[in-house]
Amino acid sequence: MGGWRDMSAEALEDQYSPSRWSPRLDRDTIIDAHLAVTAAGTERARASAQTSLHVPYGKGDGEKLDIYFPTDHSGSHMDTMVLQVRRSLAFLVEQYPEIRGIYLCGHSAGAHLAAMVLFTDWTEFHVVPDIKVPLPSGAVLVSGVYDLEPILHTYVNDALNMSREVAQRNSPMRHVAPAVPAACEVLVVVAQHDSPEFRRQSQEYSQALRAAGWSVSLLDLASVDHFDVIEKLSENSYILTQVILNMISRA
Repeated sequence: MGGWRDMSAEALEDQYSPSRWSPRLDRDTIIDAHLAVTAAGTERARASAQTSLHVPYGKGDGEKLDIYFPTDHSGSHMDTMVLQVRRSLAFLVEQYPEIRGIYLCGHSAGAHLAAMVLFTDWTEFHVVPDIKVPLPSGAVLVSGVYDLEPILHTYVNDALNMSREVAQRNSPMRHVAPAVPAACEVLVVVAQHDSPEFRRQSQEYSQALRAAGWSVSLLDLASVDHFDVIEKLSENSYILTQVILNMISRA
């Protein structure tokens, strides 16, 4: 067996608590700092772009999108979150048929949700993606978890309340399928100061995608932790910013 299964409960909690691994700030301070940075970034983005906020794409109170336009112009909680992301993309395709591409970028739990989208049967949502414009057109998965089974045994599952069946059903690692002609490019990103378990999951997931024929790259970013790995996207000189813009420009 080995790996996470041999860890004590305390060690496993540590592995899936990103705030305990940053060399910059203590575990309580870094969460507050991260929330402040992301809130400020949202305000700047809304001030500098044309937006449509809180656009409903379903009937649920939480099924709303914030859409940022370019300047140039029901089951478990986990099942519900995955379904909401899939519905939101289907909504975008239906409402904006002239769209040239949809690129997903998810961080931490968001990376997990973005990875789940890669294996969506879009016909269930009455959407048939154009082979020339795959849905999504590209995916950037930053410091994510792709096998949910280990977190069943941590505080993370206190809110999610997942069973083993639900965790397996929503683990991207368990749903890697052979790449099809319309498969998008995938960038898996991990931070130097992510925990060893986060780093392992990113490495193993990228390897699984590559073995299945996907166009995938693993970017291991030095001198960043689980939080500033995504916070720095507001900086034009940040390597991840440049890599993402390059991905989009090649389409």
